Amino acid sequence: MRQLIIEKGKEKNGLINLDGKDYRYLRQVLRVRNGDMISVRLPDGSLKNATVAKIDESARCVTLQICADTASGADKSITRGVQADEIAGDAVNGAQEVEYWLFQFLPRPQKFELIVRQATECGVAVIIPVVGEYTEKSSAQALMGAKRERLERIVREARQQSGSPVDTKVMEPMSLEKAIELWGAGDTVVEPAVPEPGRRVETTVERGDVAFVLSERGDCDGNLRKVVEAADGKIKRAAIAVGSEGGISPEEVKLLEEKGLFVPIHFAVNILRCETAALYGIAAVQNEINESK
Repeated sequence: MRQLIIEKGKEKNGLINLDGKDYRYLRQVLRVRNGDMISVRLPDGSLKNATVAKIDESARCVTLQICADTASGADKSITRGVQADEIAGDAVNGAQEVEYWLFQFLPRPQKFELIVRQATECGVAVIIPVVGEYTEKSSAQALMGAKRERLERIVREARQQSGSPVDTKVMEPMSLEKAIELWGAGDTVVEPAVPEPGRRVETTVERGDVAFVLSERGDCDGNLRKVVEAADGKIKRAAIAVGSEGGISPEEVKLLEEKGLFVPIHFAVNILRCETAALYGIAAVQNEINESK
């Protein structure tokens, strides 16, 4: 674990009282003792070090006290591996200044859970489950009710394990039209540098947004690197749309192009499962953007 995510209402006057699953995790997994130090992510997004002030076995509650200085004592933290403050330092230096969105055409629930976990670990800010032409109706229905709570737990666990400073949000399932509307609200389309004669103009948006849709077709002419280079280091948001088990229909790809300003791109690799394609696509876009800075 790189950090402990603290939910709203748990912190008061510098003290954090944890019970239930948090208590069991701290005592049974981390085996905390009085005086141990833990990196905690507060509801406002700030990262702090906290010491274990009190362990009440009868009430099954652990009380943490927030330290005045995050940096001091970081080497004494019982959280494992690369610490969350080191990851946060990378964010300040630019690694997380771009807000990433994932438009995931809904696969079966188990696969979607894996995609949510991996996307959270990668620092994706918004995950939109898209009900597409090839989506099974039961997949959308499965995300209601208790399943929503399960997804929230998955996000929390993934953030704690990865140390991600990004507060990942999983939206309610929605139509492609609604998802495009959510992404494009308030954006003004502009054209980048004029492309070669005979080639389609690859559009970006005025405030620094780029968007891509993974295509199974090898004849699409989108170029990830050219789109990123055309943005000239001004990218603030980046989106990637990934199909379900059956992919994305040609009509949906066309809608993404025309209404959502998504550029179809094709990776010349083996045929990937949808959960693999999502991770592969996120990593490729993040790497290209980071390399362009």
